[in-house]
Amino acid sequence: MQIGIIANMDKPLAAATLAALRTAARPLDIHFVLPADSPAADQLPDARVVAPSRFGAGLDAVLSLGGDGTVLRAVRSLHGGQTPVLGINLGHLGFLTAVSSTSATDALAALAAGRYVLAEAPLLEARLFRADVPRRTAARQVALNDVVIGWGAAPRSAMIDLAVDGQPVASYVSDGFIVATPLGSTGHALSAGGPILHPSTSALVLAPICPHTLSSRPLVLPASSCIELTLPVPAKELLLSVDGVAGEWLHPGDRLVVRRSPRSARFIHLADYSWPRLLTQKLHWRGSSADPK
Repeated sequence: MQIGIIANMDKPLAAATLAALRTAARPLDIHFVLPADSPAADQLPDARVVAPSRFGAGLDAVLSLGGDGTVLRAVRSLHGGQTPVLGINLGHLGFLTAVSSTSATDALAALAAGRYVLAEAPLLEARLFRADVPRRTAARQVALNDVVIGWGAAPRSAMIDLAVDGQPVASYVSDGFIVATPLGSTGHALSAGGPILHPSTSALVLAPICPHTLSSRPLVLPASSCIELTLPVPAKELLLSVDGVAGEWLHPGDRLVVRRSPRSARFIHLADYSWPRLLTQKLHWRGSSADPK
């Protein structure tokens, strides 16, 4: 069995967890694969090393060791491939990581025995069109969690025009705007007041960041919706962030088109996986009771 490793070696538990996985892998006939730029090479000296562009080819699974950011990096490292990912949490929150570091070797045994199920997660595709060349795609990125425009070089609010399926919806004076998948609804969109969506919900969350109005609320739209965000002229420049990674600067007149990608990511869920339990353990979801049963 060929299993890729994407690890955040800045986590204090990373080295010990990799050592335990290396020991457990031998009797299971599991072989690890690393991208050539991996900082985990010292902990896995017998791993096969491949070019980053080839990582994912021929793999049965990828283990992500770290937090949610490491899971997002693992998905990006597959370059759109369908290799399933299992997140092992080495940090604190880790909503995308369903396995604790203490259960890492048990998870490896479950993979070897085929005791798991696969879950599909939709991806977003964001295309940037520049004002001076409005019909040509200037940049294209794929997101698992969210596509965000915001921040910028000036502290003042920005004007952002929203259209859905070619129909104008509203103009927002805000600090930015978030388009999130159901999986990403527990991330930046939640901080902006958005709802939590179950991962299997066929929908998108649209959430303005700090809108300058009392009547603005996040929107939940069908997953098939085509979202267009335009910076009117004049406007300040805004930064495009995809899954927390800074990308292109948007200038006045630029247009960002976000829609569901035809591709999806796949995740491994072990037998004890429970999304409601993740809400209570990771987000401390309590409802009206301080001690839920």
